[in-house]
Amino acid sequence: MLDWNEYRKQLMGRVGELSKLSPDTVSGYQTLSNAGKKTDHLDAKTRELIALAVAVTTRCDGCIAVHADAAVRQGATREEVAEALGVAVALNAGAAMVYSARVMDALASSAQA
Repeated sequence: MLDWNEYRKQLMGRVGELSKLSPDTVSGYQTLSNAGKKTDHLDAKTRELIALAVAVTTRCDGCIAVHADAAVRQGATREEVAEALGVAVALNAGAAMVYSARVMDALASSAQA
């Protein structure tokens, strides 16, 4: 298994390098990342649970490393994380279903041509 703490540390080092080379890129990302904290409509733990679910659906190991740590720091339980991951699994299945319908539509169009 991956050493997530070491991976997160290495990732942050590389992001730091990117920040030196393209500071506006990293600054823009940080602005987007911190936007929810400013409105505070969702609490920090909920935002981290959402971030983990999205990290799974986008297959982002770096996001998993950062947001798993943040979720724990915000008090998320394994059960809460598991429920959020269940939503991610369902959404991926739902997306496959929607795109399956698109395939059926494309087949119907091809048959008419």
